[in-house]
Amino acid sequence: MRTVLFLLLVLCAVSLFADEVKIETKPLILPTYEIGEAESNPIYFTGRVYQGAQGHIYPYPLYDVLTDNKVDKKYNAVYLENEFIQLCVLPEMGGRILSATDKTNNYEFFYRQHVIKPALIGMLGAWMSGGVEWNIPHHHRPSSFMPIDHKTVENPDGSKTVWVGETELRHRLKWSVGLTLHPNSSLVEAKVKIINRTPLIQSFLYWANVSVHCDENYQVIFPPSIEFGVGHSKTQFRRWNIDNGKDISWWKNFDSPSSVFAWDFDNDFLAGFDHAKQAGTVHFANHHIVGGKKFFLWGNNPESFMWEKMLTDNDGQYLELMVGAFSDNQPDYSWIGPGEVREFEQYWYPIRSIKSVKNANKQAAVNLERTSPDKVFIGFNTTTAYKNAKVVLRLGEKNLYEKSIDIDPAHPSTQEIEVPKTTVDTEFFVELLTADGKELVSYRPVTKSEPEKELPKPVETTKPAAEYQTVEELYLTGLRLEQF
Repeated sequence: MRTVLFLLLVLCAVSLFADEVKIETKPLILPTYEIGEAESNPIYFTGRVYQGAQGHIYPYPLYDVLTDNKVDKKYNAVYLENEFIQLCVLPEMGGRILSATDKTNNYEFFYRQHVIKPALIGMLGAWMSGGVEWNIPHHHRPSSFMPIDHKTVENPDGSKTVWVGETELRHRLKWSVGLTLHPNSSLVEAKVKIINRTPLIQSFLYWANVSVHCDENYQVIFPPSIEFGVGHSKTQFRRWNIDNGKDISWWKNFDSPSSVFAWDFDNDFLAGFDHAKQAGTVHFANHHIVGGKKFFLWGNNPESFMWEKMLTDNDGQYLELMVGAFSDNQPDYSWIGPGEVREFEQYWYPIRSIKSVKNANKQAAVNLERTSPDKVFIGFNTTTAYKNAKVVLRLGEKNLYEKSIDIDPAHPSTQEIEVPKTTVDTEFFVELLTADGKELVSYRPVTKSEPEKELPKPVETTKPAAEYQTVEELYLTGLRLEQF
């Protein structure tokens, strides 16, 4: 009897441990290319343009001396870990997420650097690629390569959080990002708070620079309804995803560095998928606040391979799956009033085995695609476990397929189903329901407009003052320029 009781206690302890979220700070040794001493003289303004804005540096120092001297350097890394995810955060590197590992298949769903190798890309010079970089109030913000404040918190619900943040020196804006893992969940939650502590109105932008590993097998996934992409400043539109006969959702099809923003006002997710590894990354947030969706890549070209050599030793190409709040383009600053506080949440999670994504939210991601005239593929990933969930495929008002499943982040659901050859994709509707009938995620195929649809009108660039017809136009143009 004692033996049975002992075994039960052990099993309960193992079960509790599996549900637990762990947080710890411990040393991490990373090969690091050293940078030279900061410029000793204050650099005020030299007319430099940075990411479309004025490139003021003071009161920060300039770090523009790189070296080939590689040393093993110890960093204090903060680790968050649960049953499904391990997250590593480096407060000494701007609070950047260094890595996020899907423990169910060992997939790095953010780009994992194994070396700190800076290049002169940042606002102050030295900058590293990889992971997730928090850009407030500028893109590649000044302190991206500097130590910032952090603290760890154990929450009443069993979740654990590491907060990173600072009061930046130029505008005196205070910002913080709280990264949380919850028990039994593959979600990485980021809560962002931005505070204007000053008595003056300030301009700012927010973009999370999310890097992922990529090669010829990598595809960017915008929501299916997206018809257009646009470049910086909204001056050049292109069709999505077939542009001039080329599928620009694939890394391999870019012969030069490019940025593409989704022309999107209605969707909450962005994703990327590695078809060779059958794994990928989903971002989800309220599009009314976090509406910016963009990818940047160096591309499949000689310049790209030059930058790969400059930014890493052995970790390969990266692609940025960037997401912006209060903004859908770059540079695209907004105002924050005296004493104003801006807060929002966003989420990432890994996906696997489902080939692509057609819709996603905090609970689940779904794919539905025609694999042949008489078959469709259905795939689901969830961010936590559901027993006796139900997969339903409808054709019009008729249930064509229905199945009860158990599903969790380690065990996706996929099936190929026979369908009538005469059906068209827009007649299908697929959903995943909980055991008590609550919808987790669903998707109905959309129809895009004809390829001949006219491209959106580009935004006009600033004209000479004499060309404006009214005082109001002139004032609004000046106000916009002041944001930069």
